[in-house]
Amino acid sequence: MSKKIIIGNWKMNPLVLKEAEKLFFLVAKGIYGVKKTEIVICPPFLYIEKLKSASWRTKKISLGAQNAFAGDVGAFTGEVSVEMLYEIGARYVILGHSERREMPVRLGGGETNEIINKKIKSALVAGLIPILCVGESSRDENHGYFNFVKNQLEECLNGVSKNSIAKIIIAYEPIWAISSTPDRRDATPDDCREMVIFIRKILSDKFGKDAIGMRIMYGGSVNEKDAESFLKNGSVEGLLVGRASLDPKKFVEILKIAEKI
Repeated sequence: MSKKIIIGNWKMNPLVLKEAEKLFFLVAKGIYGVKKTEIVICPPFLYIEKLKSASWRTKKISLGAQNAFAGDVGAFTGEVSVEMLYEIGARYVILGHSERREMPVRLGGGETNEIINKKIKSALVAGLIPILCVGESSRDENHGYFNFVKNQLEECLNGVSKNSIAKIIIAYEPIWAISSTPDRRDATPDDCREMVIFIRKILSDKFGKDAIGMRIMYGGSVNEKDAESFLKNGSVEGLLVGRASLDPKKFVEILKIAEKI
């Protein structure tokens, strides 16, 4: 059985570095005894280097970024490359998050599968572990959402070598279950398991036995109340935690739940 992984996505929080350091240290303080679970925190770009230099207090927490640019250097105003992220201490990067896919182009979003594909390839070259987010915006009676996710996987992973595929983590995040989605509803472990089985089939068909080692996570407003159920019954190896990762008590509780499973 692969090692469980819990990733905290802080998004554009907290407001100041002092609060980011406090949150990081409270999590670090609370994870005494957590040994079997891989822990990753993805803060805003500008906090990564500072938290990395402060992480000498704990070797249990790795750092990741919430996005990256596919190029290395050049006239790309406002962008941050995968090489830059690796240099300042990031070892993971979230790519294709639904909020970036849905964000208007004028705000830097509107990411397509083709753009995400380029970012994944660049991240692998730079030594970062990509966390590829996929998920449907709604579920229709004709089960068209399966084709939607299949298309995301095939286009985002197009041209990725079989030798590299096991390094990529897939995060299934149904958009209809995310807290920022209007009229959201809760996803269930059954919803998750159904899609994870499908994702594994797509990966197996595309990459064969090389896809066996790939880890699949669930993300979709997961919290300390439903974490155990998703980890036990959702057929996933980890969780991508959003809002709950900003509460050290809740995040540590999720980590301890994962540790026991």
